[in-house]
Amino acid sequence: MKPVSVYFSLGTNQGDRRAQIAEALRRLDAAIGRPFEDCSSIVESPAWGFEGPDFLNCVVRYRTARRPETLLRICKRIERAMGRRESLEFTPDGRRIYHDRPIDIDILLYGDAVVDTPDLKIPHPLMQQRDFIMGPLGEIFEQK
Repeated sequence: MKPVSVYFSLGTNQGDRRAQIAEALRRLDAAIGRPFEDCSSIVESPAWGFEGPDFLNCVVRYRTARRPETLLRICKRIERAMGRRESLEFTPDGRRIYHDRPIDIDILLYGDAVVDTPDLKIPHPLMQQRDFIMGPLGEIFEQK
């Protein structure tokens, strides 16, 4: 498989938020086996989908040949190692209930691939609704 550009969003609203993002990037570099190629500015935004402390967010681009499912496992492993303890919860009408978290890592784009499985959807289905993703993602696209 040829390497492709993969875009991740990182967000945190607990603890030393800048340190959390730096640690998540260090762990992603190690797990993917190479440093990221581009990273947006870090932006602050209100909690999305729930009441909580503000988040720091950024978008990062890697080039990798790792499969999307492998990258998802890497993201989940890093989230757990950094203290995320969340099980998915939904309201009676099916909307997801969000919570504070030390780190959240989402795969936004994987080259031009479309992935639609129960565990993984690429492009990320909610990214266009989230300014804290679209602004940083646009910043990286402008750098290219």
